[in-house]
Amino acid sequence: MIRFTDYYQNEVLLSFEDHPFSKNPKHVWVICMYQKKWLLTSHKDRGLEFPGGKVEKGETPEEAAKREVFEETGGIVRNVQYLGQYKVLGKEKTIVKNIYFSQVEEMVKKKHYLETNGPVLLADFPDQIDQDNRFSFIMKDGVLFNSLHRLSNQKLFT
Repeated sequence: MIRFTDYYQNEVLLSFEDHPFSKNPKHVWVICMYQKKWLLTSHKDRGLEFPGGKVEKGETPEEAAKREVFEETGGIVRNVQYLGQYKVLGKEKTIVKNIYFSQVEEMVKKKHYLETNGPVLLADFPDQIDQDNRFSFIMKDGVLFNSLHRLSNQKLFT
């Protein structure tokens, strides 16, 4: 288990074990690649981040992950791979999110991307992403750094 504080000084617990905090989390976050580039979305308020959001009533977290990628980027995902889970011990509430990895198979241009401005492809992340104002707070803590390290060790992306 990895423990750290996030951008807003909330305590975060991160694990790459099988669902250590909840078997049915209410949130998902999907680290995506498309044609060997990172696929992010440009959130209208927060900035660049990987797609994610809430699990809707009647859907599994895996279904939510696929839906969120499509809604926010136009990316079509057939398979998502569970990577880990994290728990944010917020001042007002606790949030548990599944982290997934996916290779996006196809991109569809959409008229609307809900609360985002649509897809953004990046070959690499800046060295000091935590100080780059283009990126969302979600991209500036140990969840991203540890997840990318884990993916690199598993050789899931090149």
